[in-house]
Amino acid sequence: MTNPDIQVSAISEFVPQQSDASNNRYVYSYTITIKNNSDQPYQLLSRHWLIQDGNMKVEEIYGDGVIGEQPKIKPGDSYSYSSGAVLETDIGTMEGRYFFKPCFNSESSVEKVEIAIPKFLLSIPRIVH
Repeated sequence: MTNPDIQVSAISEFVPQQSDASNNRYVYSYTITIKNNSDQPYQLLSRHWLIQDGNMKVEEIYGDGVIGEQPKIKPGDSYSYSSGAVLETDIGTMEGRYFFKPCFNSESSVEKVEIAIPKFLLSIPRIVH
């Protein structure tokens, strides 16, 4: 089941002070914001990430919650968190999905809700003339 009333957005940033190009280490931070535009509260249960670097190497990550939390997001509220990724190239992408459960009354039998995390770019700043 999907729910178009839960929206996910991402902002990423290169972290030069933790990166080392001579050792193919490029560190990125990202902030995710999840907005619940529905009329029901939802709890984020788990995540699935696909992280692809410039060499087309893909890393899959599965896990419970985000940053050690399984937040409940009330109707009209947002939840934001920041995390990071390390790539072997100066460019890559991240995308994935979150799995939520509605926080209905106990008699509800609604299954998990899958929400897509739109693909976003991980890149060092480019100089354009």
